[in-house]
Amino acid sequence: MRITAKDIVMEPSEVLRQKAAEVELPLSRKDRQILLDLITYVRNSRDEEYREKYNIKASVGIAAPQIGVSKKMLAVSIKDDEDSVEFALVNPKIVSNSTQKAYLENGESCLSVSPDVEGIVPRYAKVTVRAYNLLTDRVENIRLTGYPAIVMQHEIDHLYGLLYHDHINKKDPWAPIPGAIVI
Repeated sequence: MRITAKDIVMEPSEVLRQKAAEVELPLSRKDRQILLDLITYVRNSRDEEYREKYNIKASVGIAAPQIGVSKKMLAVSIKDDEDSVEFALVNPKIVSNSTQKAYLENGESCLSVSPDVEGIVPRYAKVTVRAYNLLTDRVENIRLTGYPAIVMQHEIDHLYGLLYHDHINKKDPWAPIPGAIVI
């Protein structure tokens, strides 16, 4: 299935607030296809012509609940001058994290949230995630820092019914976080 704008579930849809179900391994044919569709969406979303043709937003990650599938699956694809990581994960779990925080200077956004909710979203500066990665066909520990770590935490939140703006300080959305790395 080609994921288009009409397939993206928008807030306040109930599926975005549910805790997603664990996925049985080995993957069923259906779950494998969903995961391939997710990574294909993220990869294709970087192509301007493709975005215009299929009316999709650029993204670096997407989780299964965002297309109405309440299962622990997500895809991340970051390819730029500083970072190049790509994952199609099943049952990802943060197994360790730094005490140091980090956040994106201009805040986060989400395919499922419109309009964007502005503010600082505190995240861990470093995380280690354990998951089955379809792209390598194995369970692995993935160590991430900086921007990729933030993206991964954003997508994992979707699997627990959380949205990025749940983390924003409601009284002072742009209050800096002392000692945090600003990205």
